[in-house]
Amino acid sequence: QVQLVESGGGLVQAGGSLRLSCAASGSIFSINAMGWYRQAPGKQRELVAQITKIGSTNYADSVKGRFTISRDNANNTVYLQMNSLKPADTAVYYCKAVVQARPVYGTFNSWGQGTQVTVSS
Repeated sequence: QVQLVESGGGLVQAGGSLRLSCAASGSIFSINAMGWYRQAPGKQRELVAQITKIGSTNYADSVKGRFTISRDNANNTVYLQMNSLKPADTAVYYCKAVVQARPVYGTFNSWGQGTQVTVSS
């Protein structure tokens, strides 16, 4: 069993900042990529940013230059610093981790429960 617990969402005015955190715990041997996704009402879930175990990152075009993803491998935690927020960033943000539970096991995706981010105009 692996649990991902997100925190840091909330209500902020346009132009403001928020920092999301996601901590993974449970039966974990290794975590490969970690990432943040978001889903707005009536829309599909989309990738916001992801980071590999060695720190390589990629971002959705809509957040490049405004959001920064980082991770703390020692504590199985990933962060998303969101600056210059826009109303279009309003969504539920989900954390995902690609987890390997045992050395000889394959990997699986584990998801957090989601945290609401609302940006007012």
